[in-house]
Amino acid sequence: MSNHVTTHQAEADTRNDSILIYVDSRIVLKAEATVSVYDSGFMLGDGVWEGLRLYDGKWAFLDEHLDRLFEAAKAIDLDIGMDRGGVKKALLDTQIANGMTTDAHARLMVTRGVKIHPFQHPNLSQSGPTMVIIMEHSLPKIPRPITLATVPHMRGLPMTQDPKLNSHSKLNCILACIAAQKAGADEALMLDAHGFVNTTNSCNFFIVKKGAVWTSTGDYCMNGITRQKVIDLCKSNDIPVFERNFSLVDTYSADEAFLTGTFGAQTPVGSIDGRQIGTGRIGPMTERLRALYKDHVEKCG
Repeated sequence: MSNHVTTHQAEADTRNDSILIYVDSRIVLKAEATVSVYDSGFMLGDGVWEGLRLYDGKWAFLDEHLDRLFEAAKAIDLDIGMDRGGVKKALLDTQIANGMTTDAHARLMVTRGVKIHPFQHPNLSQSGPTMVIIMEHSLPKIPRPITLATVPHMRGLPMTQDPKLNSHSKLNCILACIAAQKAGADEALMLDAHGFVNTTNSCNFFIVKKGAVWTSTGDYCMNGITRQKVIDLCKSNDIPVFERNFSLVDTYSADEAFLTGTFGAQTPVGSIDGRQIGTGRIGPMTERLRALYKDHVEKCG
């Protein structure tokens, strides 16, 4: 059995065996939730998605997630087929149908829809978009800090596939994760086109050095909502924070490192490329930011 852990590891929950899933205006049993083999998302990764988290009856930062969803859809010239109110209603209807109140995670996916022939051209998708919402009971359970390995796979330049786009086409990140696991780590640390530290295959990346929090410029990574919340919390709590270029040399000597994402919020990193980061355990700054983030979600989520 693999000893790898992931940034999206959760406690087992048997309630997920009988969840209800939203598929194109219908809420159906998990076993009945299917899409066509001609769907453009299955066939080509042609679609966009959002991950959302339910805390104490509220979907955290819902408006910002909807902003990003509609911006991504516009970027790929995809008509979602409903307005913001319709998407929000679909999410809430799925939540109510599942009786979920907290510690739930939703993956909201929209593709260009079913094609009339199995080829690339977007005009072959003529039946309108496909929307699916998978909602699971989900409590993060990461038994130890994550280990990372630097991989040769990069988050690319905007003219190839802009890494700011939350698209279904994730193969580059999957290959990065595979490379890291082959190297004995949990997940991958990816560099940008200039060799600076950028992001992991699934989350945004931060280090802490001498009381200051550093993250990448954001030019070559998904500008995550949780990433921005951490930056904002640092600024409002007099914690020095920098969006800057930095190298692996800077990273290996960090006092702490952590990841940010909707699912795990702030996930500690114990080692990178076999080098222990700080004590190898969650550090005081990461703990502080976790507490500040939790309080912020409770007040404003």
